[in-house]
Amino acid sequence: MSFNKVIPILVLTLLLLASRVQASTLLAKSDRSIWIDKLTQIADPVLISLSKAQLKKSINKEQGKFNPEYGDRSEFVSLEAFARLMAGMAPWLELGPGESSEGRVREKYIKLFHQGLRNGVDPHSADYMNFEQGNQPLVDAAYLAQAFIRAPEQLWYTLPEIDKKRVIAAFDKARKIVDTPYSNWLLFGATLEAFYLKFGYQSNIARIEFAVRKHMDWYVGDGLYSDGEDYHWDYYNAFVIQPMLLDVVNVLNIAEHSLGLLYPVVLQRAQRYSAILERQISSEGTYPIIGRSAIYRFGAFQTLAQMALFKSLPEELSQGQVRAAMTTVMLRLHESSANFDDNGWLKIGLVGHQPKLAEPYITTGSLYMTSLGFLPLGLPANDSFWTDARKPWTMQKIWSGDQTVLRDKALKQAPIEATKICCRYGR
Repeated sequence: MSFNKVIPILVLTLLLLASRVQASTLLAKSDRSIWIDKLTQIADPVLISLSKAQLKKSINKEQGKFNPEYGDRSEFVSLEAFARLMAGMAPWLELGPGESSEGRVREKYIKLFHQGLRNGVDPHSADYMNFEQGNQPLVDAAYLAQAFIRAPEQLWYTLPEIDKKRVIAAFDKARKIVDTPYSNWLLFGATLEAFYLKFGYQSNIARIEFAVRKHMDWYVGDGLYSDGEDYHWDYYNAFVIQPMLLDVVNVLNIAEHSLGLLYPVVLQRAQRYSAILERQISSEGTYPIIGRSAIYRFGAFQTLAQMALFKSLPEELSQGQVRAAMTTVMLRLHESSANFDDNGWLKIGLVGHQPKLAEPYITTGSLYMTSLGFLPLGLPANDSFWTDARKPWTMQKIWSGDQTVLRDKALKQAPIEATKICCRYGR
């Protein structure tokens, strides 16, 4: 057998081994079905209990190693879990109900969201959420706002007026939180204000402008931003910075604010970072566990997921290879039954229960950031992302001896001085 015929066989073998799923399972279910099954497994305890106004009562309140600086985080758990879950789930729900079996499943979760939201923002509900005590509510109000931005038709416009008013009242409380770190936290305030701008409410444009300008200042090159003045080697460019910056600048662009002109620049940087993320995925479907908040699991690939959702993957990445790589990573992260407690709540860790990986600000609710990796479900089932054949990803190609792999190149881009872009709504 020639060498050229051996390579495809080796690659297929690696794909099957890396996913650690039996071949029969892969043949029986599509990648999309596997993704939906896993996302709904993650979502069920949150949305079902919240729809019954029992989330605060039911959710596991595990916390990272106690540190007096962070104190008891139990007051933040329910909003964390709900908002973070919905920020990742929103694009899929935006496809709306349908006659297909998947469409009926989406209809179920849209209804669960609406009922859960009603309980979360109703001051008379047992599950009324904390939008004002401490500074953490700003973070998770922003993720809930991002969910509305990502799924306006299904999550916002279909809300009864009473629920809209209660959401605005809750967000009004969160937007008063201004004592925050000088870092990616600027984007939480900006995202909340972008929600107001998008949906026709009075927005604090200056807060958005400041956050966008500072992140332009904090660009360090090759598709990466520092987290404030200092660069951190972690996945916050995926957890927060790149996706929120893209969503905020896109809202500005639609509103014809001059900072919206930055959208092509921000997108190009996100494309480069998504290429870096894809190269982080080993032949076996693992990736380097580096820096803060590592236990956000699949959320580490949100920027790559967002580029797939936006149909903006870098030219060198095919949809088939990105889907194959992300499916394998997702299964490696979430296949362990030890990731969940007996009631289905996520447990702190990456593969199973690994509490020593958690920072003291981590709670059970924090873990639902993992949903942010599921953004490509917002593409319809017949989209080429889901229908293209599986292909080996970059590290599989390289380590199998594939001679067609192109060398990696840094993004060469002139620095952008955002402060020189005129601001129509004040300074």
